[in-house]
Amino acid sequence: MMRRVPVRLSGGRGYEIEIDAGALDNLGATARRVLAPTARRCAIISNRRVFDLYGATVVESLRAQGFGVASLLIGDGERHKSLRVAERVLESLAALGLERSDAVVALGGGVVGDLAGFVAAVYLRGIAWLQAPTTLLAQIDASVGGKTAVNTRTGKNLIGAFHQPRAVVIDTRTLQTLPPRELTAGWCEAIKQGAIGSRRLFAQTRNYLLHANATESSAQLSDLIAAQCAFKARVVAGDERESVARTDARSRRILNFGHTVAHALEAVTNFRRFRHGEAVGRGMLAAAEISNRLGLLPSSELELLRATVRLAGRLPHADDLDAGLLLSALAGDKKSVGGHVQWVLLERIGRTRIVSGREIPPKILRASLRAALI
Repeated sequence: MMRRVPVRLSGGRGYEIEIDAGALDNLGATARRVLAPTARRCAIISNRRVFDLYGATVVESLRAQGFGVASLLIGDGERHKSLRVAERVLESLAALGLERSDAVVALGGGVVGDLAGFVAAVYLRGIAWLQAPTTLLAQIDASVGGKTAVNTRTGKNLIGAFHQPRAVVIDTRTLQTLPPRELTAGWCEAIKQGAIGSRRLFAQTRNYLLHANATESSAQLSDLIAAQCAFKARVVAGDERESVARTDARSRRILNFGHTVAHALEAVTNFRRFRHGEAVGRGMLAAAEISNRLGLLPSSELELLRATVRLAGRLPHADDLDAGLLLSALAGDKKSVGGHVQWVLLERIGRTRIVSGREIPPKILRASLRAALI
């Protein structure tokens, strides 16, 4: 059964997230419904592995609706989410003659979605795009909310734009072909959203992880993905462009829980050791340690979070990383305000607090990092 999650934005704007096993079979029909009547062509941006698995299905679905289709493949991994790759893709779109009424389709994980959305945002000053996320992390997080970006040597996602898709099409069958590490990365992101969202969402996520290999069904997986998407959609609807002036519990900034340290971990390892969600797993533990050491988060809640992160799978080792390098990378976080990192911390599972880095003693920060990297 198809689950539909609306994303409602200001000014009457919005789109739907469609979730079902086999949803990619109907992507062409969705594209025809949400794109302009004059849309004639779609450029699929993907990587080789994903396109080999699902490209034929998407191409056939689009062609059945009368679209001309071209495919543009990029490399796999965060290091390929760059201005250089974006420029190559933009030149390819121009060579194809894509027009303002045509569209881009992002078929892949978060790297593909971020880069494809960025390209769509700047090509001809903005053309339509659709998201077809194929990793768990992209399905519940990266594909929802319209954030697009590329990385630079000075940091992750420093160059980007807000550009909402016309639709998000989630086919849960794609999770069956994911390597274990990609699932771990996705589950870490799901745990993060539960930890900041509500105790109910956290419990739903934890229970699925506890019983996924026993009694949980594909319907329960779709229900969980829909619940995760609905949570993020509510946050995005209330703070679409992530206002720097907001520090309340409904600010979009709460979605950055775990990301401050995660981005630093990715940067100091040149985007080669961690999947993004794996880094978020470590980052959550660091933020929770800080919360506990500041007296905000009870030790029982900290241990519950630790135990749930362990359910997601084994995280890459990090005990060899230099704390000084991490602290330097933290200083360049793009979420800084007034020169200070803005930390998303926990008071309990389901309740966040945004705290300026100047309120965190260096001794607590270093000790928390060490504890999270073991």
